Amino acid sequence: MTDQQVVARPNNAGLWSGVLLCFASMSSIQFGSAFSATAIDAYGPSTTTFLRLVMAATVLAVIVRPPMRSYSREQWKSALSLGATMAAMTLCFFAAIDRIPLGLAVAIEFLGPLAVATWSLGAGWRLIWPLAAFIGVVLLSHDGEGWVGDPVGVLFACGAGVGWGTYIILMKKTGKVFRGLEGLSMSLLVAAVVAAPFGLPRVGEALNPEGIGMMLGLALLVPLFPYALEMIALRRMPMSAFGILMSLEPALGALAGFLVLSQPMTPLQMLGTGLVVAASAGVTSSGNGET
Repeated sequence: MTDQQVVARPNNAGLWSGVLLCFASMSSIQFGSAFSATAIDAYGPSTTTFLRLVMAATVLAVIVRPPMRSYSREQWKSALSLGATMAAMTLCFFAAIDRIPLGLAVAIEFLGPLAVATWSLGAGWRLIWPLAAFIGVVLLSHDGEGWVGDPVGVLFACGAGVGWGTYIILMKKTGKVFRGLEGLSMSLLVAAVVAAPFGLPRVGEALNPEGIGMMLGLALLVPLFPYALEMIALRRMPMSAFGILMSLEPALGALAGFLVLSQPMTPLQMLGTGLVVAASAGVTSSGNGET
């Protein structure tokens, strides 16, 4: 065995472990969203969002212990902007999956980061990718007998997409001005405060052992568990591979909707999901090819 083979083996092991961690992260996000349906039915999307954010923020604050008094004006501005965006994005997404199938909601939401990625690459032939994604969403919106979901749910999903696209931009800035997980911790605290007016009216209904346990489980599934997995995965694999793998998220959302919520898909809806996945992978690959 040559020295080159000895060196290559741990690198390949690291890459494959990163791939597995990435899949675990995406599965946690999508199946966590699917499992949220029970809490949404019981307590409403706004209360579910608020309590999940409160518990996630509390757990992470205990772990990170952010030194709030030492933060600069720029850091506070970043945390406030990102936190408000996270709250709006989550409120919209939970309201969307309360009205339309999970696979459709995830596909529509995915248009946000897809638009951001396409815009960063410029116009030209790359505009074929958002067009393909749009066609995919249209196919997902029809089950062969009629249009699925209601217009309000679609609008909420669009709002979540705008929030996700904005989140990506703000997260990059926040990651630069904070150390470690302090930026996420502060942003989650802000998000919980922003979501409070929407979730507080019905919060008393969830203050029981079953409700608290359910909300804590959801908080761990999204965002604490997947965020930690993604951080580890990015240390073991190239950003290009990570971005292409994340393109599979709409497909996982459709799978979670089918397995957990019994939301079947027609062949054309499967094709629509495939178009959204292909569009995201195409944009990611185009970006990796830039010099």
